[in-house]
Amino acid sequence: MEANTGQSGKRRELILFLFITVVLFPILSVMIVGGYGFAVWIFQMFTGPPVA
Repeated sequence: MEANTGQSGKRRELILFLFITVVLFPILSVMIVGGYGFAVWIFQMFTGPPVA
């Protein structure tokens, strides 16, 4: 079998890189920040707001 190192391999690698940087990372970052905010919100529902 031949390794995918030709022009089609570089094109596929570029498409994958663009997908990861343009689609996947922004979605993951929004999910992580939203999940953290949701967790803090749920925590404060049970414990109340922080007291200074």
